[in-house]
Amino acid sequence: MSSGELLGIEPLELTFPFELKKQISCSLQLSNKTEDYVAFKVKTTNPKKYCVRPNTGVVLPRSTSDIIVTMQAQKEAPADLQCKDKFLVQSVTVSPGSTLKDITAEMFTRDSGKNVEECKLKVTYVAPPQPPSPVPEGSEEGSSPRPSVSDNGTLNVSELHAPQRLSLDLNALVSKLTGEKNSVIQQNIKLQQELELLRRERRKHSAHWFSLTAVVIVAILGFLFAYYLTT
Repeated sequence: MSSGELLGIEPLELTFPFELKKQISCSLQLSNKTEDYVAFKVKTTNPKKYCVRPNTGVVLPRSTSDIIVTMQAQKEAPADLQCKDKFLVQSVTVSPGSTLKDITAEMFTRDSGKNVEECKLKVTYVAPPQPPSPVPEGSEEGSSPRPSVSDNGTLNVSELHAPQRLSLDLNALVSKLTGEKNSVIQQNIKLQQELELLRRERRKHSAHWFSLTAVVIVAILGFLFAYYLTT
């Protein structure tokens, strides 16, 4: 995690298991270390390649905010899976009660007079897990048997050697858990946005009720004053 005074960032390196023609996502968590409201903005050197949701927001005091970074499907792989893309997370303190609608691009500039904290993140591509290669026919006695393939092309897992089955099970479990984690994070982001909308509606209704109450009180006072004058 970063040692910034405002936000802790985890991880400091975005890792994507690179696969051609497939969208790949990873998560990023921002932790507010302070008692202040902290606004953030996420930038990248390659905005057409990545989708960041949300890319701006406010982290409440001593709270966290989850971000999903999605790499668009790529038609070709870079040489040796080397990536030069970078991300920049900017953060700045804002007034208590600030929400997403209060954030402006000017807040994150040096000319704003605020202390803008910045943290750079690297991007790393890794090769996806590969299934174990089948043992060729004619292998010596005692070696692992070659797994058979059914007529529809499905690998017969029951005939795999125990370490091979374990490797496949682990890869499937990791993929499943990663998908479930990203799904939970996306649901959390959606719930946070819905909660913010409810807060705005509550403030709006409170202001309307106050206005209506004031009108009623003024009307009553006017009636009492008129009654007093006529008596």
